[in-house]
Amino acid sequence: MTHNDNPVNGQDTPSFLDLLNQLPPVPPAPEPDAKPGTGRLAWLRAAWKESWEEGGFLYQRWEEVFQARHSSWHEVANWIKAAALFGGLSLIVLMLDTAGDIADAALKGLSAVPATSGGEGSGLWGTVDHPIRVFLADQAAHLSVAPAALYAFWQLTGLLGLVGGFLGNAGARIAWLLFGIGSLAMIWSAAPAGGRAAATGLAALMWALASIFALRGLTLRPIVHNHPPQYQFNPALHLHATLPAPTPAGDDLGPDNIHPLQR
Repeated sequence: MTHNDNPVNGQDTPSFLDLLNQLPPVPPAPEPDAKPGTGRLAWLRAAWKESWEEGGFLYQRWEEVFQARHSSWHEVANWIKAAALFGGLSLIVLMLDTAGDIADAALKGLSAVPATSGGEGSGLWGTVDHPIRVFLADQAAHLSVAPAALYAFWQLTGLLGLVGGFLGNAGARIAWLLFGIGSLAMIWSAAPAGGRAAATGLAALMWALASIFALRGLTLRPIVHNHPPQYQFNPALHLHATLPAPTPAGDDLGPDNIHPLQR
């Protein structure tokens, strides 16, 4: 079976033409009484069966899929990587499109509720919610946007911040903090003067209770990672001494080599 001559990451890149190379060279001649196309179907059936035998194109691809479960990303076949990346990108695009449709439907549904509804602010929730509705309605009179749209966006921001913060998303937690601070400012501005402090304090308590879920797991203590050193220093003392070179045998001046002079 032929492969691409230029391997990528040490792996041969299979070609779909390898499947065609396994086909018999010439389709078998149809029998005289056979229906038209019978010989070609038998030819394709034989090629399909041969490709699933050991060493065939489809057999090897199935083996690569089976081995991918126990291999790392770098050891997986290149065509499996390409298929996984394409499937992942398609799933992300589908999820973003679905999320856009859900957000659009949620905004339309929330916008259908009048921004100034909710009675006269009776009850605990009404004490907090009614000043926000009044504040947004007053501000929308100077903007080119409907009060219901502003109120719907405020609700959606709080919902996304609460859910995203519970899941541990940092951006959602920042949005939750800004949502709470902005809500307290709107309540302080639009609440009746006699009960302004009480309404703002009640809203702060509600926001603090909801923050138990939105800021779940958040801690102000620094995280210290103690990792063992990769290199260990072992001090050692090395003494370098120079030894004298040995004296040749003929140059020895010992007592045995002293002879009297001959006259």
